[in-house]
Amino acid sequence: MSSLLWPVSGRLAALLNEANGTGRHEQAMRLMKVTEEAGEASAAYIGMTGQNPRKGTTHTPADVADELCDVIIAAAVTLNSFTPDPWAVLDAKLHAVIRRLSAAVPAGAEPPY
Repeated sequence: MSSLLWPVSGRLAALLNEANGTGRHEQAMRLMKVTEEAGEASAAYIGMTGQNPRKGTTHTPADVADELCDVIIAAAVTLNSFTPDPWAVLDAKLHAVIRRLSAAVPAGAEPPY
């Protein structure tokens, strides 16, 4: 994960805090921004696969990847709004995922990470 994620998302969260405050409504707006960005990633995928016959193929895999990056950034900014230590929260979650993955690996097999 990029070493820039937490400093940049923290600064973005601070700017939003200054402009919009930190109340429940603002938390909700940031959470909805994650959903909005996920919708844009889905729309890019639909465009990449040409699933809308009226529009045809309008996006590339790079467009989908770009939109997914926006989802990650929006989620990181939002995580800053729910915890004072977003890095530690994500790190703990990743370690929990590693434990679940390790438990699912058959004995003697190479772990998938």
